[in-house]
Amino acid sequence: MKKILKIIGRVLLGILLVLILFLFVVKVWDAIAISQEKELLADHPGEFVEVDGHNMNIYVEGDGEHTIVFMSGWGTESPIYDFRPLYSKLRDDYRCVVIEKFGYGFSDEIDGERDFDTILRQDREALEKMGIEGPYILCPHSLSGLEATLWAQKYPDEVEAIVGLDMSSANYSGLAEIKESFAQKSMINLNKAVKFIGINRFFMTISDFDESYSDIEVKQYTALVCKNLANDTVCRENDAIGRVCEEINAAALPNTPTLQFISTQNSNYEYWKSTHQELVDASIFGKLVELDCGHYLHQFESERIAKEMKEFIGEMEFCGLTQKSHNDIINGTHGGVASSS
Repeated sequence: MKKILKIIGRVLLGILLVLILFLFVVKVWDAIAISQEKELLADHPGEFVEVDGHNMNIYVEGDGEHTIVFMSGWGTESPIYDFRPLYSKLRDDYRCVVIEKFGYGFSDEIDGERDFDTILRQDREALEKMGIEGPYILCPHSLSGLEATLWAQKYPDEVEAIVGLDMSSANYSGLAEIKESFAQKSMINLNKAVKFIGINRFFMTISDFDESYSDIEVKQYTALVCKNLANDTVCRENDAIGRVCEEINAAALPNTPTLQFISTQNSNYEYWKSTHQELVDASIFGKLVELDCGHYLHQFESERIAKEMKEFIGEMEFCGLTQKSHNDIINGTHGGVASSS
C-alpha cells in the first residue's frame, strides 16, 4: 500500500512540476509578446487628447446632424473594436464617437479614485478638446448607463437622447451589492491572476462576432485584452458604484428621450425589465425593446439595433425633440407635429 501511495505521490508531483514549468513558459512568452506589442499598439485608431495630464483616446467616424457617443461597459478592453458592429451601420447617417475612458482601449491607465463624477468630467473635457459639441445621443452599454444617467441629470442640455444597450440603472436595487460581492471580487482576482500569467492570450479573438476585422486588428484586440484585463484603473470603478447610485436616486430620473434595449437572458429578467421600464416611463419620449441575446447586444443584434435607432431618431425629429428639429423649425422646413402650430 505504501508503495502505491509513493507512486501516486510521485505522479502527482510530476504533474505539478510540469504544470509549473508550463505556466513559467507561458509567463515568459507573454512578457516577450507584451514588449513586442508596444509598437503594434502605437499605431492606433482614434486620436489622443490630454486630460489631467494623461492620454485619452477618442475615435470618430461618419458625419451627420446627430452625434452618437458610444460608452463602453465595465471592463470592455477594446471599446473601439467592441462597438464596431453597431457604429459601422450608423456612420453613413450620423457622427459616431467612441470614448475610451482611462484604463480602456488605447487610453492610459491612471492612479487615483475612479468616482463617476470624475469620469464624467474627464469624458466631457475630452470631447470638448476634440471639438465635438453637443447635444449628444449617449449610447451606453452596461455600467456606463450610470454615467449616462448622471450626465442627463447634471447637464440635460448636452444630452439629446439616451440609447441604452442593456445598460445598468441606479434604480436596480442591489446593483452596488452585486458589484461588491464576494463572487465579483473573486472573478476580478481570477482575471488578475490569468492576466499575470498571460494564459488569456490563448483564448482572445474577435473573429467570432465580426469577420470584417483584419489580421492586424485581431492582433491589436488580443494585445489590448492582455494589457487591459482587470487593470487597477478599471477595477477601482467598482468602489464608486454605491455612491453614484445614491447620487442618481436622490434626484428625479431624467426625462430625456430614451430607447432602451434589454437582454431577455438576464438572470433576474423581470426585475431588470421593470427598472428599465421606469426609465422609459420617466422620459418624455421613450421605448423599450427586448432582445433575445446575450449582454453584449450590439455584437449579436447590431442590424436590429441600428434599424431601431434610426427609426427612433427619425420619430424624435418628427416630434420636434431634437436639435435638428429645432433648426428646421427656425428655418421653416420642419414638417412634423411641432411645426404645425
